Amino acid sequence: MPKLSQKAIDMPASPIRKLVPYAETAKAKGKIVYHLNIGQPDIETPEVALNAIKNMDRKVIEYSHSAGFESYRNGLSAYYLKTGINVNPEDILITTGGSEALIFGFMVTCDPGDEVIIPEPFYANYNGFAVMAGLNVVPVTSTIETGFALPPVEEIEKKITSKTKAIVICNPGNPTGYLYSKEELEQLRAIVLKHDLILFADEVYREFCYDGAIPFSVMNLEGLEQNVIMIDSVSKRYSMCGARIGALITKNKEIMAAALKFGQARLSPPTIDQIASEAALNTPQSYFDNVVAEYVQRRNIMIEGLNKIPGVFCPKPSGAFYCVAKFPVDDAEKFCQWLLEDFEFEGQTVMMAPANGFYSTKGAGQQEARIAYVLNQDSLRKAVICLEEALKVYPGRTI
Repeated sequence: MPKLSQKAIDMPASPIRKLVPYAETAKAKGKIVYHLNIGQPDIETPEVALNAIKNMDRKVIEYSHSAGFESYRNGLSAYYLKTGINVNPEDILITTGGSEALIFGFMVTCDPGDEVIIPEPFYANYNGFAVMAGLNVVPVTSTIETGFALPPVEEIEKKITSKTKAIVICNPGNPTGYLYSKEELEQLRAIVLKHDLILFADEVYREFCYDGAIPFSVMNLEGLEQNVIMIDSVSKRYSMCGARIGALITKNKEIMAAALKFGQARLSPPTIDQIASEAALNTPQSYFDNVVAEYVQRRNIMIEGLNKIPGVFCPKPSGAFYCVAKFPVDDAEKFCQWLLEDFEFEGQTVMMAPANGFYSTKGAGQQEARIAYVLNQDSLRKAVICLEEALKVYPGRTI
């Protein structure tokens, strides 16, 4: 029997999807399952994007340029300019999702065995991307008590070795919803310049900031232009998760030229999805205003509801549509599985993502779960009630 590669063995399972079989079994038994485990919004995709697909007038679905359609890159450049980010079309490489953008970035800037520092908890697939590129993730732990603020820069600098090549952040953050301040980003800027590192910034949730908070892009960190790679995606911004279109953005021409070679090797990003994504650039501002207002209400229902449950603590996020909550349980992964296998309240239960899968440090996040408040408000209220009732009877409750 042929043996698997070491990469296949090392590739982690998704904490977001690993409990899916239990959810499917629960639904087969007739339970209603409130899916708080995955960031799949129920918000409608902008009509302009859907119409672009419906009204597409093409005889051939041809390859695009390996960097993406020029018209789309021009449009994206104009979009960024409106948000205060000055990038040219040649600074943009269209990718098959933000995932490919980060994978390309890792492979262009790092060699197998190199290290990337990531504040944890972090988007679990960063672990998988690092495995693909042969990199070692070095975590720096942020805590729920501080709302998952950037760890002290001294702690970050302690992790830097001769093999350190990059720091990776997500802003606003998945899974925490934390929004880094300009001051925190300037602290990172100083470390990156001091050690000549690359700063990767996943800014796919830029449109989703709340309570008057305004995101500050790493592309606007003065003097860091050659050391920054921004990752972007249409998935969440336009509720187009199935349109696998992202972007790698950098002013470093050497990095961009190398990334294009990887783009050429995979030929091109998807043509039809680019058509929809380019059309989505014409989404009216009213769409985002309505979406943000809706997410603020959903966030408030979830966070206020969780914090009213005895023993539960959940910091209030400033962006994205996720939160990480701490539960009074022995093991959050066991709790999440128990919710699907053994619990129901009035025929309903909840699916969450155990937060231990968002940490790289062994044993971290054992009492925490990530929640995506992407369901309608009524469903979120019912989900909170389910969690409250579940904790009354869960056999592994600690307090």
